[in-house]
Amino acid sequence: MKFGAKAALNLSNLTGDVEDNSMKVGFQIGGLVEIKISDRFAVQPELVFSTQGAKFSDDFGDYDANLNYLNIPVMAKFYVAEGFSLEAGPQIGFLMSAKLKADGGDLDIKDETNSTDFGFNFGAGYDVTENINLGVRYSLGLSNINKDDELGDTKNSNIALAFAYKF
Repeated sequence: MKFGAKAALNLSNLTGDVEDNSMKVGFQIGGLVEIKISDRFAVQPELVFSTQGAKFSDDFGDYDANLNYLNIPVMAKFYVAEGFSLEAGPQIGFLMSAKLKADGGDLDIKDETNSTDFGFNFGAGYDVTENINLGVRYSLGLSNINKDDELGDTKNSNIALAFAYKF
């Protein structure tokens, strides 16, 4: 069993019933535990703070949807070659804050956003050394983040480019 710390660059967006949105740059930071089951298989639960959301534009201006989550992914890792792994697994996210930022200021939208988000992740990683891992992961949102169904079905989408240090 190895413990580790990780940081990632997030490229996030919202999918579904949304228009005129574009990718937003954010980050994630947290910890992980890699539990080796065999030489080729491991389970890796994580706890990460993640900044997500999207950018929007319309005739009235530009907006940023800033969604901050405490995410708990549980990844199954299969080592296909020396140091190279493929991974997949579920994720649950707990909404910490939700704000819509515009030229006129910030609007708190946490009351209109579901407090729990479910997703499925898949990606790949490479152990550069025994302690350093580089990875890429896509998180596919499975649940509607809008509390009000009249706002449509909107889901999180995130690509993470990660650096991890295992102790």
